Amino acid sequence: MKFSLFRKHKQQQDIEKPAVSSEELKEETTTALEETESEEIKQEATTQQPEPIPEPAPQQENTMPQQEQKLETPEIITKTYLKAMPLKELTDIENVKNEVRNGNIIILRVTPLANKSIEDVKSAVNQLYEFSEAVGGDIARLGEERVVICPKNIRIWREKTSVSTSVSNESLPTAA
Repeated sequence: MKFSLFRKHKQQQDIEKPAVSSEELKEETTTALEETESEEIKQEATTQQPEPIPEPAPQQENTMPQQEQKLETPEIITKTYLKAMPLKELTDIENVKNEVRNGNIIILRVTPLANKSIEDVKSAVNQLYEFSEAVGGDIARLGEERVVICPKNIRIWREKTSVSTSVSNESLPTAA
């Protein structure tokens, strides 16, 4: 491909040159032949040196529209999946971390582990919280038995509650 671009560029230069007489043309070709012969002799004398790398042909301006350029350049599109997983043991945490590293969103059901040990659930959630902070992701609780963990390019929306600064005269409801 580069060679054809180079030839095309060379042909354009030849078209741009003014007309040359036949005598001047003969003179140019003989000097060019002499130069190539002297270069070959120099190369034979210095066989230990590697051949010089030819300079790439100058690139021409790209006149293709933007849409055509996008079609030619293949992009790797990775899909993000939403996966639901149960947390049965503490060893399942590594699977959850791998899924989040791969860019997937995980909804983790902690009830199976909570039936065994509440302390293990606390430990698992703390590990997942630290992990999500380390990778720049996000983690939140979904109800009493689920936790959602997101990769770095996804954030969880949280409704902000406003705190009333004014003191009202109404009494607060009691549990009694």
